[in-house]
Amino acid sequence: MRVIIENRQKQIGIDRRSVRRAMFRIMKLLNCSDKVISLLFVDDKEIREINRHYLSRDYPTNVISFSLTDGEFGDINPDILGDIVISAETAFNDAEESGIAFNDELAFLMIHGVLHLLHYNHEDANEANTLTMKKKEQELFYMLKGYEIQ
Repeated sequence: MRVIIENRQKQIGIDRRSVRRAMFRIMKLLNCSDKVISLLFVDDKEIREINRHYLSRDYPTNVISFSLTDGEFGDINPDILGDIVISAETAFNDAEESGIAFNDELAFLMIHGVLHLLHYNHEDANEANTLTMKKKEQELFYMLKGYEIQ
C-alpha cells in the first residue's frame, strides 16, 4: 500500500500523518491495501482550473478523482488506482458549515474519491447507483470515525 501526498496550497494546515493513517484505513476497509493512490491538496483556484480543464466545469469543487484503471491503457499497471484532488479551502468551509472537524471532512472526501476510483458513481447515474455509493460512504465513514455524517 502506498499513498503519495502533495500539498500545493498554503491557506489550510494539512496533518499529513493523520491523512496518511486515514487513507491506509480506508484502503484496508475497501480491500485495496495493495494499491497506490496519490492525494493532491490544492486551493479553490487550482481545483477550478483542474475542473475546467479536465471536466469542462468552470467552478471550484471539493474533490475530483482521476482513475488510472479506466480506458484503453487502464490495465497497464492495475495496482495504481489513481489520483484524488481535494480543495482544502472548500473542505475547510464545508466542515465549518457542517459543524464537523476539518480532518473528518477530509476523511469523507478521501472516501468519496476512492469510491470513484473503484467505479462507484453518483454523477449521471441512476438512483440505485447513487444510493449505493451514498450508503457505502456512510458505512466507511462510520467505521473510520465512529459517527454518522449527513
